Amino acid sequence: MRLASFTVDGDPKYGIVTDEGIIDLTRYVGERYPDLKAIIADDAVGRIAAYSDSRPHYDLTDVGWLPVVPNPGKILCIGVNYEDHRAETAHDEVSYPAMFLRTTESQAGHGTAIVRPFESHTLDYEAEIALIIGKAGRRIDRRHAWDHIAGYSCYNDGSVREFQRHTTQYTAGKNFPNTGAFGPWMVTADEIPPDTVLTLSCHLNGELMQKATTDQMIFGIPAIIEYVSTVTRLEPGDVIATGTPGGVGARRTPPVWMKPGDSVTVSVDRIGALENTIADG
Repeated sequence: MRLASFTVDGDPKYGIVTDEGIIDLTRYVGERYPDLKAIIADDAVGRIAAYSDSRPHYDLTDVGWLPVVPNPGKILCIGVNYEDHRAETAHDEVSYPAMFLRTTESQAGHGTAIVRPFESHTLDYEAEIALIIGKAGRRIDRRHAWDHIAGYSCYNDGSVREFQRHTTQYTAGKNFPNTGAFGPWMVTADEIPPDTVLTLSCHLNGELMQKATTDQMIFGIPAIIEYVSTVTRLEPGDVIATGTPGGVGARRTPPVWMKPGDSVTVSVDRIGALENTIADG
């Protein structure tokens, strides 16, 4: 099942995405669940599947897409988590995941513009797989990590490299408004069995820039959840971006930066494709 957050005439909604259109769940359970995060927190994803045979209310082109979870409590990102990316960035081998945070305001939805800030034109793409947490937990053993995942999505961890390099901390380059993207929807965990090898890729203006499989991760999904949940308690609706493979624009000769008018697509098999344009702002 594919679940998404979106707007219609400016009103925020959420629903089930089908090939024929979107079923507006707010018409059925909106009084009880104000947003998709509330459904996840109440472990109600399985119950709302009863509406999946309903007639769609909207065409896919009729809605404005929001980040899958517009109001996550935490967005936790893992850096340098594919061996080819570690090599191209000349990082030493690591014993623990590199973790940093993004703010809610740094994200855009599918089909909207990723914004290149006036302060720097070094805006880079990063194709990633996002985990949406479904079950709260602290100090989660990796053997039980899969039980805490509500679903999966595509993520573009857009980075303003100049600001990222001001210090050894990534935060400044990762949190300009609308520089990353999250979507278009969440595929529920029952659709993707544990240890499934997924392929992710990034195309910029139709040209393949990144491609990798999840078995190339330095730290796999269970290890990430175990480590992150040691540092902080994971809550339903929290988002974990699991890292990007090699091929980023900053490490090309000459560097390739996203610019206004460009289109960028992050694709993950079994999930979908997250498409954005680039605009100045």
